[in-house]
Amino acid sequence: MSKALRLSEKWFRRGLWLVAWVFAGFLIGLGGTIVGDLPKVEAPLQLDDFLDRAEATKLRARGQELQQVESDAQQALEQAQLQRSKARSESQAERESFNHWLAARSVTQRAEHDPEVLARTRALDQLKLAERSTQQAVEAQQQALLDARQAASATRKQLQTMEQDGYVKLNAERRKVELRVFLYRLALTLPLLAVAGWLFVKKRKGTYWPFVWGFIIFALFAFFVELVPYLPSYGGYVRYIVGIAVTALVGRYAILALNRYLERQKQAESMPDQERRKELGYDVALARLAKNVCPGCERPVDLKNDQIDFCPHCGIGLFDHCGHCSTRKSAFARFCHACGTGATARDGATPAA
Repeated sequence: MSKALRLSEKWFRRGLWLVAWVFAGFLIGLGGTIVGDLPKVEAPLQLDDFLDRAEATKLRARGQELQQVESDAQQALEQAQLQRSKARSESQAERESFNHWLAARSVTQRAEHDPEVLARTRALDQLKLAERSTQQAVEAQQQALLDARQAASATRKQLQTMEQDGYVKLNAERRKVELRVFLYRLALTLPLLAVAGWLFVKKRKGTYWPFVWGFIIFALFAFFVELVPYLPSYGGYVRYIVGIAVTALVGRYAILALNRYLERQKQAESMPDQERRKELGYDVALARLAKNVCPGCERPVDLKNDQIDFCPHCGIGLFDHCGHCSTRKSAFARFCHACGTGATARDGATPAA
């Protein structure tokens, strides 16, 4: 249709389309902010909301105490092991020294008469007792550490069981919240889409069409871009069902629109030639002629063939002759391109506005 418009009108229309897109951009920004803030309507959910708070607090405190006990037992065990290693080292060193001393001297036949032998033997016995004492201390600390670990493990297991049940309830409640937030978004965007549909049908060609188209663009963006990503999945069933429903609605509208268009075309083609050309808008007729189609039935016509004056499909007049200079001209032209004489009803053209 742009070829049939005046140059200034083309630029005005481009400017108005720019207004429509800018208007849509601001609406989309506002809508995105509102849609993004909708989850704040619901209170944030926490795991503790679905637990026995007193029991959970008790178990967590008990777990921290046992963790500290386990840490202390581990440190005590390391100290006991160090003392045991030290006692073993001293006992081993004393035993080797005693064996070397025995090998270096002759031993009396009666050991009880040898004071030094008896003294060294008693010293070795004392070291062995100390080594055994440190071994018992290590074993005691190992038992304490094992008891602490088992108690901490039992407490953690009990707390984990409680938290697992809480997570099940938490996830179920989160799904409910997500569904409610989606319904909030749907309650916001669906009326916008309905209003956009009404504006498209009734007001898209009105005086304020840039704002109408801006709102339509905003509504489509809000529904298909800002709402669809939050659509509940449920295994894909919801998405596919919604897709089928939207496709069915759009397809039904397209089929009905096509049937109405064909019916209008059939009725228009049955009207007299003069009335048909009066029903056609000047700009619409010029736009269709620029596309080499008949303005009446929109079927292709070879307009460059100077032998064709009428549409071979619907019979509407495409060319006639100027009543003043007899020049062949478009039947839809308001003035003769050869002499500038205005078209009249006698020429068969639409009168100049």
